Amino acid sequence: MEKAIIAKNITKKYKLYSNSKERILDLIFPKSYGEDFYALADVNFEADRGDSVGFVGMNGSGKSTLANIIAGIVPETTGSVEVNGEVSLIAVAAGLNGELSGRDNIELKLLMLGFSQKEIVALEPEIIDFSELGKFIDQPVKSYSSGMRSRLGFAISVNINPDILIIDEALSVGDKAFAEKSLDKMKEFKQEGKTMIFVSHSLGQMKRFCDKILWLEYGMVRDYGTVDEVLPKYEEFLNEFKKLSGKEKEAYKEKGVKRQQEILKQEVRQ
Repeated sequence: MEKAIIAKNITKKYKLYSNSKERILDLIFPKSYGEDFYALADVNFEADRGDSVGFVGMNGSGKSTLANIIAGIVPETTGSVEVNGEVSLIAVAAGLNGELSGRDNIELKLLMLGFSQKEIVALEPEIIDFSELGKFIDQPVKSYSSGMRSRLGFAISVNINPDILIIDEALSVGDKAFAEKSLDKMKEFKQEGKTMIFVSHSLGQMKRFCDKILWLEYGMVRDYGTVDEVLPKYEEFLNEFKKLSGKEKEAYKEKGVKRQQEILKQEVRQ
């Protein structure tokens, strides 16, 4: 099978500062200020062309960070990502200018993607129709609800016909009817052999739509395999985790961070 995505040893480090002074000092002086935070640590995974991969994990596990790296929105700190094809990311408000109207955002997005004026004129009615925004299409995006922004972003992304589609919680907002319509569109893409990454807390949507599941925990890959292999284990974990006390959850997190540090040390030695 031809590979659509190859992620090798992806690590993403951020700096956490307690105040603006620390941030400035870290820029000026060689001494390191602030606390290192690793959103991802040595992540490896591959997706074949035509795969539908679901990213699961608790909040803060690195799902959106990895999605943004694959989409080229943010750079990895170390490691590499090979993406074979045009990528489109759908996330609430991603790439939308709040000061512009929905129509202006459509035209701006398409211009940035290299579409000609003639192509934009042809595509615009289809995008507006799919978004179901009606008269709101000429209102500033900053006045939109999160569901409306999601509709607009989804409508633009699916109508530009990308090779790889990344959906980051975009179907978790808005009404159920539009979510169903969007899932039907994603099924069409799947039948056409397109690759999709699906970030969601809805395990029902994962079961219905995905072939494979990447389970992230504290920025690390805990498991990767078919839906039938991984999702039952993740569901069992969630049920057990919910039963833990506050202290037990904190101890589990500390254990995860310690494991992350050990992985990062191994990566440095290599």
